[in-house]
Amino acid sequence: MKVTITKFLKCAVIGGLLLTSQACNESILDEKPLAFLSPDVTLVKNSGFQSAIVALHQGVREVFGQDDFNTWWTLYLATDIGSIGVRDTYLRDYATQMTPTFRGVTWFWDWGYVTMLPRANQIIEYAQRPTAVWDDEAQKNAVIAEARFFRAYTMNLLTNLYGDIPIADKAYTEPKVDFQRAPRKEVLAFIAADLEFASQHLPLTTTIQGRITKDCADHLLSEVYISAGEYDKAIAAATAVISSGRNKLVTERFGSLRNQPGDHYSDMFKDGNQNRSSGNTENLWVVQYEFQTPGGVTAAGQAKLWLRGWGARYFDVRDPDNALGGVVTDSLGRGVSWIRPSNHVLYTIWDDPDDIRNSRFNIRRKWYYNNPASKYFRQEIKPHQYLDTLYHIYPSFIKIEGLSLAGATSGRTFSDLPMMRLAETYLLRAEAHLRKGDKVNAAADINTVRARAKARPVAPAQVTIDYLLDERLRELIIEEPRRLTLSRMGKLVERTKKYNGFATTITGIQEKNELFPIPQTFIDANFGFKISQNPGY
Repeated sequence: MKVTITKFLKCAVIGGLLLTSQACNESILDEKPLAFLSPDVTLVKNSGFQSAIVALHQGVREVFGQDDFNTWWTLYLATDIGSIGVRDTYLRDYATQMTPTFRGVTWFWDWGYVTMLPRANQIIEYAQRPTAVWDDEAQKNAVIAEARFFRAYTMNLLTNLYGDIPIADKAYTEPKVDFQRAPRKEVLAFIAADLEFASQHLPLTTTIQGRITKDCADHLLSEVYISAGEYDKAIAAATAVISSGRNKLVTERFGSLRNQPGDHYSDMFKDGNQNRSSGNTENLWVVQYEFQTPGGVTAAGQAKLWLRGWGARYFDVRDPDNALGGVVTDSLGRGVSWIRPSNHVLYTIWDDPDDIRNSRFNIRRKWYYNNPASKYFRQEIKPHQYLDTLYHIYPSFIKIEGLSLAGATSGRTFSDLPMMRLAETYLLRAEAHLRKGDKVNAAADINTVRARAKARPVAPAQVTIDYLLDERLRELIIEEPRRLTLSRMGKLVERTKKYNGFATTITGIQEKNELFPIPQTFIDANFGFKISQNPGY
């Protein structure tokens, strides 16, 4: 049986909220916390801190199990990836939806400041108290390092979305209503300091799948240094991951289905192939899922929603006689077309016929009627007057598919989720080289990734930020929270207008939408200091 982060006892409630209320002074109302839930009791030795760290992993994993597409999926919708979803309520119209009260705007802020940062800060503070008992300094620093990694990860996501944000460097146990936004430059410096500490004190490797290592910190540090304009440091951080000897791009067939039709790229996304134990030498950080396992996932609603959100609704397709031509099958699952990729993503970027990322093992471009009651059963689906190619049938990325243990109709899978891959580390280093003006080394790193995909090399003169963004689509589509990348680079508005393909999105997006607005709920609650709104909102 594999050993994963989910085998630990999950800590349901470890820390207080960023803004909490105190009990009344009357002694009759005084409450004493249950001993086993009090951090004064649990956060005194390594076992307690390990449970608290699991709560940080849980906080990240919960993001991906959100069935509300105006939360995590806001990082994909209405970008250059696409916008055509099944429901009008999902983000597509910036003019009317992207406001300080929009669900996605408030949700990410609360996830960071109410869930992740209080948990991380409490671990960091308690680990340094004299009441904490450690075997040695290395054990203590490793705990602090993992908590600081998650604090950095969270604040990096927040500053990429909102720009200037409050720096949350402590756990508050009483009301605070005078937070101030720090300039993005200061926020990035704070994040970098956390990651530098994490890089120094995290383990090089781990036998517990899903745990954070030095390579995870250095990978994220490379991105943060790029945002801060420190390109030499970004190159050095990425090189530390690439040249460590611990990681290698997958170039050969491996894993549970290596003897079935496929290729080495598609192997990385098959069930059971995400972790090092399967032979995957490329993934640096993998979020763990185990169905009906305490601390893993216990219900279908908590599972990974890649298939449900990105998959075409093939089972509702009409045949040329306008009869039902499809039914749900175990092998394809139940996609509901919440995200319809743009033509740029599905067609334009695939100009190299040898690129295996566009092979039939990685993009499903041919569909077949699978309803036995249809006269066209098993025939390939061709264009006809009743065929909806924006909703029911369009090319689908096979990496979303997987074993659906809760049943095909759930639209959810339980394969582990890659968060950081070595291929992206190469592309981060390429970006740092490019921003320094070194197109030769930028092309070399991009070509390392392209060579693995059997794609022809790019010439240095062809390398631009837009080319790099297209290469990230080819390599990291679905894995990459696209809005974070585009906003970080200042390219969200430009590329959405150019490639999104949905008229309402294209005409509605404005320069102010490069960043989210600051949530109105936070502005109202922070009455001790007037918070400025992002320009234009």
